[in-house]
Amino acid sequence: MSGAGLPRQVRDELVRRLRRNGRAFRSDDVQVVERPLLRRAVGASALGNCMEWFDFGVYSYLAATIGKVFFPGASPGAQVISSFATFAAAFVVRPLGGLFFGPLGDRVGRQKVLATTMIMMALGTFAIGLIPSYATIGIAAPVLLLVARMVQGFSTGGEYGGATTFVAEYSPDRRRGFLSSWLDFGTFVGYALGSALVTVLNVLLTDQQMLTWGWRLPFLIAGPLGVIGLYMRLKLEESPAFQQQLDDHERNLAQESAHSELRTVVTHHWRALLVCMGLVLLYNVTNYMVTGYLPTYQTETLHRSSGSADLLVLIGMVWIVVLITFVGRLSDRIGRRPVYGVSAAAMILLAVPSFQLIRMHGTWPPVLGVLLLATLLACFAAPSAATLPALFPTAVRYAAMGIGFNIAVAAFGGTTPLVTAALVNATGDELMPAYYLMLAGAIGLLTVRFLPESAQVPLRGSRPMVGSRAEQRRLVGTSQELYIACLRDRADARGSESAARS
Repeated sequence: MSGAGLPRQVRDELVRRLRRNGRAFRSDDVQVVERPLLRRAVGASALGNCMEWFDFGVYSYLAATIGKVFFPGASPGAQVISSFATFAAAFVVRPLGGLFFGPLGDRVGRQKVLATTMIMMALGTFAIGLIPSYATIGIAAPVLLLVARMVQGFSTGGEYGGATTFVAEYSPDRRRGFLSSWLDFGTFVGYALGSALVTVLNVLLTDQQMLTWGWRLPFLIAGPLGVIGLYMRLKLEESPAFQQQLDDHERNLAQESAHSELRTVVTHHWRALLVCMGLVLLYNVTNYMVTGYLPTYQTETLHRSSGSADLLVLIGMVWIVVLITFVGRLSDRIGRRPVYGVSAAAMILLAVPSFQLIRMHGTWPPVLGVLLLATLLACFAAPSAATLPALFPTAVRYAAMGIGFNIAVAAFGGTTPLVTAALVNATGDELMPAYYLMLAGAIGLLTVRFLPESAQVPLRGSRPMVGSRAEQRRLVGTSQELYIACLRDRADARGSESAARS
């Protein structure tokens, strides 16, 4: 590893640190991540996302059924909208969860908070499977459903921001995109498992059996999954970035109260916060359009059978699972900005053709349309868990992620199925979802202009992270080469100044 062979953004960051420190790196300036700890950290974090999205896949696929169980007096269209409104309500409280768990994670540690959010999420999901129907307890049924969804939303407010922070802080700099992409790999595996389970139940059970008791089964599975996830997270060690001594200029931030920390995030890191929200909007509008709205769009708008609609979206989820870690690795090699930028431009160009294909009759045109959207979604998802935490310093990273991620998801992501269903219902235009995606692509493309490149760059406030002792030695040698070059440049600059004065 020579200084000349480093990507420009890595070289610039290392030179900045060397100038600030006034010396080359020593061995203890470079963190070596032990492989077993890294595997456990990635696995336990991905499992939490898997469980969250297992519930999401189940709820999305059962939206029409849940509408009939909890809102039986409404018309079919109103039932779907009511079901999605309850779904969206969970996203209203997500920012509150982020505001609560984010500063807490920056103080007591990422691991403790992630264990707490795991058990809360499991309890909220499990409780949905136990709620009596409207026919049994009347208005109390949708009220209890809303309460359970809000418990899920509050816990999720601390889940994704914490999980991305945790994995990013454990990952070696050169492989952060690849390793962090496993977090969203867990996301789509969970969704695929939830949707596959609902698809199987729809095949095996009659409509009446699904309405009576079949819809409950997927939610009840969340209990055992939560116990397994909690066990794995309790076995984790705290992330190296949180354990290590913070940079001198960040120590005061770590000692602030939660209120002053949040004020610091908003006042000192507002540019990074806006970039974070723009990227989250791009990713999550696409995500919730494909995973949350597309099954219902096919059954309610295109009048397809639930079985064919479920299978079509499931194919898209499996395709994302196949692609996502490869795109994560690609983002390590060519950078995060090219991956986001090209994909956002492609969304603007391909959103309408994709939905036109989905609306066609036959087997292959709809499959191709879904695969196009799934490919774009994989390109947004894969670099997100590595890109977003890198926008903020260690001392406020969890809190900043809690604010930026959850506000954007609440405002634009979780509301996507509700808003899109309402737009289609109001206008009768079946391409409204495509126009919504084009708008998200345009906002994403604008955001990429202000996104600093973070591929292979050490996290702000953290030591450089490597995966082996050999890599540690190479980086120390590279730092010596770069420091000598810095001293030479400084001497040349002084000589030029002296010559100019003479």
